[in-house]
Order: sequence, then C-alpha cells, then structure tokens
Amino acid sequence: MAHKKAGGSTRNGRDSNPKYLGVKIYGGQAIEAGNIIVRQRGTQFHPGTGVGLGRDHTLFALVDGKVHFAVRGAKNRRFVDVVQA
Repeated sequence: MAHKKAGGSTRNGRDSNPKYLGVKIYGGQAIEAGNIIVRQRGTQFHPGTGVGLGRDHTLFALVDGKVHFAVRGAKNRRFVDVVQA
C-alpha cells in the first residue's frame, strides 16, 4: 500500500501584480497635455495649475509645458504645476 494522502493546501501561494506607482515626469522636464505626471494612491501630490486629477488620483497634464513641484499652503502640501513655455 504505497499510497500517500493528499497534502493540505497551503495558505500562501499568492502574489498581487505590481502597480507601477510613482512620479513619471520629474521637475523641469517637458510634458504634453494628457501625459501622466504621477501615479499614486491617495493625494500624496495635489494638482496645481495646468494639472488634472484622475479617478484613481493620477495627476496628468492639461496643457503643454514644463513640470514644476512645489510645497505650499498652510498644511505644506506638495503641489504639481505645469508651467506653459
């Protein structure tokens, strides 16, 4: 009777796909309207002038220009602006 009972299933063996978050275009770099600047969960970076906010908090350029990062406001929030050239 050379039989082996089936082993119990393990609780591991899962892994989520990478989400590729982060800054895609850095300060001083040129950008075209519609290009993604930051992919994020929540608003680590807030949209400034010339920047839109997507449904998943992605920041994207509304106009052509150069990306500019700044800290401002009473709560020292990080803003991203697109300055038209």
